[in-house]
Amino acid sequence: MKRIISLLALAVTMLALISCNETSRKKALLPNISGKAGEVIVVINKGDWEGAVGTTLRDTLAKDCPFLPQKEPLYTLVDVIPSGFTNMFQIHRNIVIVRIGNDVVEPGVNIRYDVWARPQCAITINAIDSDSAVQLIKENSKRIITSLEQIERDRIIANSKKYEERSIAPAVTEMIGGSPHFPSGYRLKKKTDDFIWVEYSVQYVTQGILIYKYPVVEGEDMMNLDNIIEENNAMLKANVPGMFENTYMMTSTFARPSIEYLKYKGRDFAEVRGYWEVYNDFMGGPFVSHAFYSQDGKNMIVMEGFVYAPKYDKRHYLRQVEAILYSFEWANPTEQKEDAKK
Repeated sequence: MKRIISLLALAVTMLALISCNETSRKKALLPNISGKAGEVIVVINKGDWEGAVGTTLRDTLAKDCPFLPQKEPLYTLVDVIPSGFTNMFQIHRNIVIVRIGNDVVEPGVNIRYDVWARPQCAITINAIDSDSAVQLIKENSKRIITSLEQIERDRIIANSKKYEERSIAPAVTEMIGGSPHFPSGYRLKKKTDDFIWVEYSVQYVTQGILIYKYPVVEGEDMMNLDNIIEENNAMLKANVPGMFENTYMMTSTFARPSIEYLKYKGRDFAEVRGYWEVYNDFMGGPFVSHAFYSQDGKNMIVMEGFVYAPKYDKRHYLRQVEAILYSFEWANPTEQKEDAKK
């Protein structure tokens, strides 16, 4: 009897492995995605798109992107009627399918990946009527946005790793114990014992990553927004001069930055978003930064990505530098795990 059970268990395991391998093989054969970064295809009936469901989708996915100088939507939406959802649209990078009707068996929001192409995100919203669809979108708005943000970010990180400028990471790792992955074209512009400036620059567009550290002060809330801004301004004034005398980069006072406390791949950090400007000059733009403790807990580390593109929309440029921040990896992640246990 035990032998039969063992054989059955082995058979089930083998079938599972075969199924897994078959799924992986099929995904490997999928075509590459199409479409522009930040674009979402919405498959929906015309009446629903022009009604409450479409309005709710636009309020969720096409709302203003935070902390950009000009209005830009979070995502650019392109509506397609179900009969028009052909192969050309099925290989798009981001897809939202809205199915409304009495024949819907399992109402809800389903998020799948690599359905018709790779790396693809396909979100299906199933509802029996328009009111239910609106409610589902509202209840799952954060989940929907997070899934799209994550896959957009993952695509950029994968590209950074594939075409990496490997000369920068050793200098960053020497200073803080780890490094983001910088794509080809970035160059090390400045390095001191506690500050590094990495930059990618073409005509009318500059994307920069500033990385610095400063000692933790016992008894102070180092993750407090005011403390982060104060230290940021001190570092920028000392290390990022403007084009003219008595000009330097600083956190803009035009709008108070936002802060959110997040955890990503085991790393706890404060994510700050806001505007930067040049004191006594007219330059400025958006930034996003991550502030977190060093592995030994003795220093605060800040990585700040900023964009200067006065002639262009900035949404995608900011997402690119943000993805670089999210690509950060400790050189020795074991040390971080051990410190976290203390």
